[in-house]
Amino acid sequence: MRWSLFTEIVVMSWDTLRGNKMRSALTVLGIVIGITSIVGITSLVRGLDESFRDLIRQIGPDTIYVQKISFTNFGSGADFDELMKRPNVTPADAEAIAEAPGILMTDVTFGAGGPGGQQERVYYGNEKTKSLSVIGASERWPYVNQLELGMGRFFNAYEVQRRQNVVVLGNTAVEALFPTTDPVGKKVRIGLFQYTVVGTMAKRPSLLGGSGADDFIVIPETTYTKQYGIRANLVARGTWRSVQIAAVPREGVSRDEAQAEIEAIMRARHGLHLDDPDDFDFVTQDAILAFWDQLTQATFLALVVLSSIALMVGGIGVMSIMTISVTERTREVGVRKALGARRVEILWQFLLEAVFLTSAGGLLGIVCGATIGLSVHLFTGFPISLPWWSFAIGIGFSAAVGVFFGMVPAIRASRLDPIEALRYE
Repeated sequence: MRWSLFTEIVVMSWDTLRGNKMRSALTVLGIVIGITSIVGITSLVRGLDESFRDLIRQIGPDTIYVQKISFTNFGSGADFDELMKRPNVTPADAEAIAEAPGILMTDVTFGAGGPGGQQERVYYGNEKTKSLSVIGASERWPYVNQLELGMGRFFNAYEVQRRQNVVVLGNTAVEALFPTTDPVGKKVRIGLFQYTVVGTMAKRPSLLGGSGADDFIVIPETTYTKQYGIRANLVARGTWRSVQIAAVPREGVSRDEAQAEIEAIMRARHGLHLDDPDDFDFVTQDAILAFWDQLTQATFLALVVLSSIALMVGGIGVMSIMTISVTERTREVGVRKALGARRVEILWQFLLEAVFLTSAGGLLGIVCGATIGLSVHLFTGFPISLPWWSFAIGIGFSAAVGVFFGMVPAIRASRLDPIEALRYE
């Protein structure tokens, strides 16, 4: 097709659509809804994905966590009652793992290995926080987990051994109690006990853009067991009095090698036979991201399929309106053919009209979807991402719908007999 002829058809198609504004608007409504859904959902899912990855990147790529039960069990459909029968992971397990030749350091964390953790408000004068997770850890906790300090310092080995009442505050507690002052050295109350603030943790990336990742305080694990009486109940089966062990391999030892050593130690301590499955779980950065990829891919696919239903409905509307348009313009087609227009030119005219309709709907859908995403972020803080390819997908989908559903009316118009078309009333 010559470029001048293509330009003429484009102008003619645009004039036709502009002359039937109401019909065109109703025709593209389904397309607008479908593309709005795709762009809006993509912005929210991608924002959530990037926020989660920022959070997980804080975990050292070589750090290995040992837990009684991990989230991967629930994703695989394991029986919860059977999982609860597993023996608890204990500080003695951590001591044994620390002796492994491939392990540089370990940390035992109370209150981070399951839903049995303690929740407390922190008080300072007349101010108080919401309920925060209380984590009991060793002096190696920030180094094993590769977390950054904000102000002050982390508690040391002496303070852990002496069960001293010292605390490191997460950012949520700092903002609630000390928005304009330095908290280091201040006395706060946690439950019935008074603690001295020795430091704060830097603000962490949050999954939903809020402060959830900072809703914690950290105290020495010995102080934790003194205050909450946990250690005596760690060996009880059927309860979640379990700890989380974090281990870091020595330099030159791969994570897989270190994990194999830990697995051998844990299986020996739990008395497992060769054919028995592990009764504990490993959690690593790669495992978390792999599970997250499966979850987000399935969710994104399901949401796109649902959004495509609106595109399908919109496409059927386009085909119906274009069929009516062909009927109404039968004499026009007859005149054009009588003046020498070829079948392919008639086909292109009506096909381009359909593509213009759906592409206009696609552009409006992109604007609406981006606006919805930005509004959600503005009013709720929910993270969003608007990658360029989501806009390209929106335009591509809308144009493809126009081609697919506009083809039948366009072919019908191109096959009209010019004599019969001129006689049509």
